[in-house]
Amino acid sequence: MRSTRRLWLLACLLLTAPLSALAADPCPLLRAQVESPDPATRLAAAACEEHLLWHRPFIDLEGRYAGSTVREAETALLTNGEQAWRRVAGYWRGANQLSQLQHRPGAYDCLLAPQRPQPSPACRSLVVDVPWSAAFVSWVARRAALPGFNGSPSHVDYVRDAYRNPDTSAYRVANPLATRAARGDMLCYVRAANRVFGFAGLATLLSSEDGGLGMHCDIVVGADGGQAQLVGGNVLDGVTMRLLPLTPGGQFANLPQRSLDDPPCTPDTPQACSANRQDWAVLLQLRPAAELAALSPSPGLYISPPPMPVTPDALQPGQSAPRSQPVPCCVECSVGDGLPRCPGA
Repeated sequence: MRSTRRLWLLACLLLTAPLSALAADPCPLLRAQVESPDPATRLAAAACEEHLLWHRPFIDLEGRYAGSTVREAETALLTNGEQAWRRVAGYWRGANQLSQLQHRPGAYDCLLAPQRPQPSPACRSLVVDVPWSAAFVSWVARRAALPGFNGSPSHVDYVRDAYRNPDTSAYRVANPLATRAARGDMLCYVRAANRVFGFAGLATLLSSEDGGLGMHCDIVVGADGGQAQLVGGNVLDGVTMRLLPLTPGGQFANLPQRSLDDPPCTPDTPQACSANRQDWAVLLQLRPAAELAALSPSPGLYISPPPMPVTPDALQPGQSAPRSQPVPCCVECSVGDGLPRCPGA
């Protein structure tokens, strides 16, 4: 009789417990599955591996930030003993994106950061000044050997790739307000300060513009138990997990949407300070494993430093300077993007 009563009480507690309490962090179990045959699992595992290195900071369901231990440009150590700024430089280097930052001071220093024991003020300045969230996603995709994914220092490039080339991209675009989330997907928002896009507005821009756009994408590492866990880089100066509620059907529940009428985040308006209130504009859905297997294989993490451009002072007689790559530009520019506005934008 007593055991029956205990079982009844336990069942009542489980039924009345909040869903958020039932959805455990999947990362401690996932991090050992980077070599999984399933691409979605590999992608989530690589993101989780990095989140654990950064001491597991997170944004809770209410949009509150907690657990910050180390910031991007600090010499403070991650859990593997590596300095934080060197790890961020490693994302740029491993994703082979530094060549696209030749116009930025510090890019060459970040290229050599792993070989130099001394601090690098120029590289640490680049880590602070240039958003690295897309480099993080590109690094994770390479770490996971994700087929059909073309890395970029700008999120909008692979969002546009999924929109315009769905047959060759690892992802397909979907409305985040009406689509079930799954492990390996990416949830993205637009960072334009003076405009709200939403799914329809972003689709219009992707179909007509080729320029840049300030965006941010988080990787879905878990989506069950009434809660989704997403991991992103350069989120409040680290690799951070974001928690978002799910409906019983697995869609994002009441996804907090930013509007132009939102009051500023101040001590007088704390309700406006949710880090989860963004211009959520697209869910990139990872294609099934069978379809991904037919796509072009992903290159591995970049190891050997690529040749950097020769400065004019170092040219030999009769030698011409290499042709520089075009500088990326933005259509809807935001403070901190570090990009010039595209001509005619």
